[in-house]
Amino acid sequence: MSSRRAATGVMRLLVVALRYRLDGLLGDRQLPWPLRLLKPLVGKARPDIDALPAGQRARLALEHLGPIFVKFGQILSTRRDLLPPAVADELAALQDRVAPFPGDQARAEVERALGRPVSQLFAAFDETALAAASIAQVHPARLHDGSDVVVKVLRPGVHGLVQRDMELLHAIARVAERRHPRADRIRPREVVAEVEATLANELDLQHEGANASAIGRIWNAGGAVAVPRVNWDLTAETVLTQERMHGIPIADGAALDAAGIDKPALARRLIELFYTQVFRDNLFHADLHPGNLLVQPREGAPPRIVLLDFGMVGTLSPADQRYLAENFMAMFTMNYRRVAELHLEAGWMPRHIRVEALEAGVRAVCEPYFTRPLSQINLGEVLFKLFRMAQRYQLTLQPQLILLQKTLLNVEGLSRWLDPQIDIWSVAQPVLDDIMRQQYGRVGSLLRAAKIRMPDWMEQAVSLPRLARESLERQREQLALVAVAQAQAQQQRQSLLRRQVLAICGAGLLVAAAVLLAGDAGGPSWNGLPLLPLSALGAGLAAFALALRRRGD
Repeated sequence: MSSRRAATGVMRLLVVALRYRLDGLLGDRQLPWPLRLLKPLVGKARPDIDALPAGQRARLALEHLGPIFVKFGQILSTRRDLLPPAVADELAALQDRVAPFPGDQARAEVERALGRPVSQLFAAFDETALAAASIAQVHPARLHDGSDVVVKVLRPGVHGLVQRDMELLHAIARVAERRHPRADRIRPREVVAEVEATLANELDLQHEGANASAIGRIWNAGGAVAVPRVNWDLTAETVLTQERMHGIPIADGAALDAAGIDKPALARRLIELFYTQVFRDNLFHADLHPGNLLVQPREGAPPRIVLLDFGMVGTLSPADQRYLAENFMAMFTMNYRRVAELHLEAGWMPRHIRVEALEAGVRAVCEPYFTRPLSQINLGEVLFKLFRMAQRYQLTLQPQLILLQKTLLNVEGLSRWLDPQIDIWSVAQPVLDDIMRQQYGRVGSLLRAAKIRMPDWMEQAVSLPRLARESLERQREQLALVAVAQAQAQQQRQSLLRRQVLAICGAGLLVAAAVLLAGDAGGPSWNGLPLLPLSALGAGLAAFALALRRRGD
C-alpha cells in the first residue's frame, strides 16, 4: 500500500471514528495523538448519535465505512473474549445491507468463470439479484432440465477491495500492538489475521461449495435436514451454483404459526442438530443465524430444517471434541474439579497451573448458573465466561473453540426465541450421552481406531521381515562395537597399571640414589664418582621415561 493511499485510508477511519464518538471506547487519556489533533476539527457528534450506546455507535461506524468493514465487524463479533458484551451483541446484528451490482456484470462474470455463454449454461438467468451482500450476490436461474437453482457471484473487484482494506487493518493493528495498553491481551495482529483467513475462505466459492457438499452428504439422506446440492459443472472460484431451496424463514413466527409448525419441537430439533454436528460429525455450520435457516412444512412428518450459506464451517480435533463433551457433562453435574482437570489435560492452559486454583475459578463462574432451574441456563454464556476466567490463568485461546462458542450462543438464542421455556440441557444431554457412548466407549473407541489404522498396519506388515532383519543386523553391529570398546578399555587399564608400577619404581630408585649420595657409603667409583648412587639415579630416570612414553602411546 502506497504511503499516500495509507494516509488517506487512515484519515478516513479517524474521521468516521470521531464522528461516531468511538473515542469514548478508549477514554481521553488513551487517545492517540492523531485523534487528539482531529477531534476539535470534526466537531460534536449529532445529538441522536451522541445519545446512542457505544455498541450501536460502533455498528453504525462500520456500516458507514463500507461492506468490508461490515464483514470485519461480523467476524469481530465472534471474539467475545475481546469485546464488551453489549458491543459484541451489536456487531453480531450487523447485516450486509448492500446495493446489488448490475446484473449484466454478474452475467459477464458467470460467462468468464465458466467459459460459455449464459444461454448455453442456463435455460433462464434472472439478472435481478435475489439478495446482495458485501462479498457476493445471488441470482435465480433455471437449468435446461427445468430445475431451479441459485447462482452466487462474487462482486467485481472485491479481491482488490479486500486487499486494500486488509492492508489498512494490518497497519492499524501494528500501531495498536505498539501503543495500546492492553495489546498483549487483545493481540490486534492475530485478530486481523483471523479476519483475513475467514475472508479468504469466503472469497473462494468453491470452498463454500465443498463445505455444503460435505454437510449435505451427511444429512440429506435422512430427510429431517436439507442442504442445497451443489452443481459442480456450473461452479468455479467466483461462481457457485446450488439447488434453490424454498421454505419459511425461521424468524418469521407468524408464518410458522400459520403453517402449524410446533415451535417448541422445532427449537429442540435445532439444539439436537447443533450438538450432533459438533460431537458426532465434527463438521458444524458456524453461522446459524436466522437468515441462514428455513423451515419446510411436511405432511404427516416433522418440518424439515434447511441450512443455507456455508462460507463459515467449524471443525474440532477428536481430542477437543472429547474434552468439550466431558466439560459439558462435568459442568451440569457441578463437578468443577473435573472441569479444571479437563482444561489442563487438553493442553488449553499451562501444566504448572494448580488445579485447586483453577477449580475455584470454575466454581465462581458456574455456581451462580447451576443453582438456577436448568431451563434458565445459557450454556453459551457459561462457556464464554469460563474462557474469560481461564485467560487469567494463561489460557491458550483456541480459535475453533471461539467459533463454537459464538455458534452456540446463536443456536441457544434462536431456540429460546422459539420456546422461551426450553430446557436446553435436557435436550442436549441425551445427544451427548449417546455420542459419548458410541464415540468414546472403550471397545467402540478401540474398534474405530483399529479400523482407521488398519490400512497403515497392513502396509507396514509387508515391511516387517525387512525391518526385523535390519534390527538384528543393527543389534549385531552394536554388540561388536561394545566388544571392541570393552577390549580397548581392558588394554587401557593394563597400560595404566604398568605406568603406575614404573613410576613407583622410578621414584624409589631416585630416593635411594639421594640417600646413598647423602650418606657417603663408599663402594666402587669411576673417576671419583660413586657408581652405586649413579646407577640408582640412572635406573630411576629410565623408569620415569618409560612411564611417560607408554602414556604417550
